[in-house]
Amino acid sequence: MVSMGLADWDLLIRQARRANLLARLCVLLEERGLLDAIPPAPRNHLLSTRTLADKQAQAVRWEVDCIHRSLAKTGVPVIVLKGAAYVLAGLPFARGRLFADVDIMVPRERIDEVEKALMLSGWATTHLDAYDQRYYRQWMHELPPLKHVIRRTVLDVHHAILPDTARLHPDAAKLLDAALPLNETGDLKVLAPTDMVLHSATHLFHEGEFENGLRDIVDLDGLLRHFGAGADFWPRLAERARELDLVRPLFYGLRYTKRLLGTPIPEFMPAAADKGRPPGVMPLLMDALFSRALAPQHPSCDDWFSTTARWLLYIRSHYLRMPLHLLIPHLIRKAFRADS
Repeated sequence: MVSMGLADWDLLIRQARRANLLARLCVLLEERGLLDAIPPAPRNHLLSTRTLADKQAQAVRWEVDCIHRSLAKTGVPVIVLKGAAYVLAGLPFARGRLFADVDIMVPRERIDEVEKALMLSGWATTHLDAYDQRYYRQWMHELPPLKHVIRRTVLDVHHAILPDTARLHPDAAKLLDAALPLNETGDLKVLAPTDMVLHSATHLFHEGEFENGLRDIVDLDGLLRHFGAGADFWPRLAERARELDLVRPLFYGLRYTKRLLGTPIPEFMPAAADKGRPPGVMPLLMDALFSRALAPQHPSCDDWFSTTARWLLYIRSHYLRMPLHLLIPHLIRKAFRADS
């Protein structure tokens, strides 16, 4: 990499920036003692984005503390999810990660109480259209996104990791019960290691928009490398996937982390994950789609099929989450609104 010319660096930085991985690239180069050998111009881009990532990590810690204090009087346990959880848990691959919002999960039966407490602390609902409000509250596994009226930060409040209408039905109560505390009072938590991996895979492979697809597969690779060092992690991961009805996302997660990033996976795990293999030639079709969707959305990474692949995965994501009698009217409505 240190022998790359400026034109190569220019392209790499553009690709990494589009994938929201430029700061992570800087961290990796620094960890390997290579950063000082990079030409000054690209190094400045790397370092500036790394500075932004460090400030975002600090802001995320502050934001989670604000959320925690807003909900403290309710006594509701708060599970921090995704990128904010990786930072708060001190996971090594979280260094250099960029954020767009904070995600939390709370018990379904306390969701109204949580929303009221957050509104009293300055959070306001978005997506004010009546259909959007009903879509989130009746069908989805989360509230409409909340935005703080002063800080303008975005918060997603989940009560599950998939909607009730989805084809897979992981029990959110099991995730909450196994969560690990981050503080002495035990009311601020992160998912257990196996559940963190399964949630990452489920989120990615049920997602319909892939602007951060490569970053998310890098997250999954980081989780597997970090937790996979434990002797009993892999058997527990396979068992937990069966228990939570998430063997299919685990199949895709192991397949593409291995193919794209060379994630070290024990020999027995592909066979265990094969219980989630889709039938027939479907894995080959998904290879054609995901190999394109998980690349940076930069012209240098696209081919003639990339736009179609992303569109097909967008339709698939809705199909996985909604039955046809809900899906078809929903997509028609979204199409007309996009044209208006």
